[in-house]
Order: sequence, then C-alpha cells, then structure tokens
Amino acid sequence: MEPILKVDHVEKYYGKKGTITKAIDHISFEVEKGDFIGVMGPSGSGKTTLLNCVSTIDNVSTGSIVINGKDITRMKADVLDAFRREELGFIFQDFNLLDTLTAYENIALALTIQKRSFVEIKTLVETVAKKLEIREVLNKFPYEMSGGQKQRVAAARAIITEPSLILADEPTGALDSKSARMLLESFEKLNKEMKATILMVTHDAFTASYAERILFIKDGKIFNELVRGENSRKEFFNRIMEVVTLLGGDVNRVL
Repeated sequence: MEPILKVDHVEKYYGKKGTITKAIDHISFEVEKGDFIGVMGPSGSGKTTLLNCVSTIDNVSTGSIVINGKDITRMKADVLDAFRREELGFIFQDFNLLDTLTAYENIALALTIQKRSFVEIKTLVETVAKKLEIREVLNKFPYEMSGGQKQRVAAARAIITEPSLILADEPTGALDSKSARMLLESFEKLNKEMKATILMVTHDAFTASYAERILFIKDGKIFNELVRGENSRKEFFNRIMEVVTLLGGDVNRVL
C-alpha cells in the first residue's frame, strides 16, 4: 500500500548567496494511513519548516513531498489551493476559529463550501462532535468557549472533510494541562476510531507521548526515531525523556 505521505530527500534553504541557511538537510520519511506521528526538536531545528513544507505553506528547495500519491512540489498554485482544501486538515496553536460563527458553523463551513446537503452536514457535524465531546458548545461562539473547547472544535473542523492528512502545529501550546489532556485523548479517538492520519509538531514530551511514533529533528536532519509499540503512554514518555537526556541540557531548552 502506498504511504499517505512520502518526504523524499527534502532540502530547504533560506537567504542569498553568502548568507544561505539550510533549514532542512536531506530529510526522508514516510507516513502510512492511520499513523499518528510526532515531530520534536530544539528551537531552530527545522521541525516547523518541515511542517510548513508538508502543509504547502512553504516550498522545498530540492526533493519531493508526495501526499496521497500526488507530488505537491510540482503542483501549480491553483491546483495546490484545491488540493489543500480537499486533502489536508489543519489544527493550529491559536485555534483560528471564525469569531462570527458558532462552533457548528465553524465545523460545517468546509462542507458548505463543498455544497454538501443540509442533512449530510448535520449528520457529519453531530457525529464528530459526539466523538470529541463538544455537542454542548455547538451553538456557542468562540468567545463563549474555553481554550480546550475551542481547540476540540478546531480538531472537528480539521477532520470533518475526512482529509488524507491532519497537520497539527503545537496544538496544546495555548492550553492548560487538563484541556491539553482532553485534546490529546480526542486525537487518540480520531486516530483509532476514525483512522485519521496525524502529523503533529510539538515541543512537549507529554504531548508527544500520545503519538505512536516520534521523529526527532536536529540541525535540519532526523537524528533519532522512537516507535511506541506495546509500551504504555507512561513508558513511552520515559523513553522520550531518555532521548532528551542523551541530547544533554534541560528539557525546555532541548525540546
């Protein structure tokens, strides 16, 4: 079976001649359907640049990125816009909900653009809202919701069109510990029950421990990889911390 995401010898340079910075240095990896992948690394390691390239926000300098069999590095702008809408779901640290729309309307917007029927939209929204435990806020506006509720609404919005790949950028960064745990448990449900494929960038080892596989990036390269396997989440967290210890320095600085 072809992987959902294939990153092949990707490089990304910034700057001009004489002041060139290599943000990504020959990175290659694959993500299979149903995977939940975490990406970690020090500040400036290239993890955010990598996510930006996969999400089509930025362009690679060399190499290729193939999503669901389509090479996004060769797409023209108009085709890329349509591809982004249809194939990718996004979850941001700052929620990015539309303040003038209710939770229901925020989640349903992409389906409305696709001209789905009212009945289909209602069924899909209620189904995902039940899984993420946000039915009680569907008629509320973002200012009436907690940070955790807003982020779960954002997760529902990301999954509602059944995209090939969900990209999460520091999704727990603006949340308290209780809200973060609820969101991460929601991610597990999306991954296990709805077979959502998730690529998540995080600096936080606790957040990363909910993933099934972790890619550690340093100086633009993948320098380590952990697979959870049969480990409990706590055991996986301890393994993540062992990598941090090998890197040296305090956790907050390294991750």
